[in-house]
Amino acid sequence: MPYSEAFKDHLAHPRNGGEIPDADARAELTNPACGDRLRLTLRIRDGRITAARFLAYGCAPTLACGSALTEMLEGITTTDAARITRQQLTKLLDGLPARKSHAAALAIETLQEALRVAGSPPEASS
Repeated sequence: MPYSEAFKDHLAHPRNGGEIPDADARAELTNPACGDRLRLTLRIRDGRITAARFLAYGCAPTLACGSALTEMLEGITTTDAARITRQQLTKLLDGLPARKSHAAALAIETLQEALRVAGSPPEASS
């Protein structure tokens, strides 16, 4: 499966890169199989994510997933954020090769950890 135009756009022009210094939630996870890492910082006001930033270390899909995820997060409630699935993230990128689906999983797992740290227990998602 070739990478989509949406994927290539996130790779060439990542959104929301960096960190929020005074973040309300921060999480960094590593995929033990490949070593990819994703750090996510969130600013949360009145139960709504007002800013999301990411840093990615690893393969191109990890960078694209971090970028796409932060776009999905800004402006939504933590409850809605907890419901985001890796399938939704993959769909936003118009698909990922099966061998690279770990990047979407890493992004969602990092989000769930950030929400947990923020005191917004994640709901079940897949």
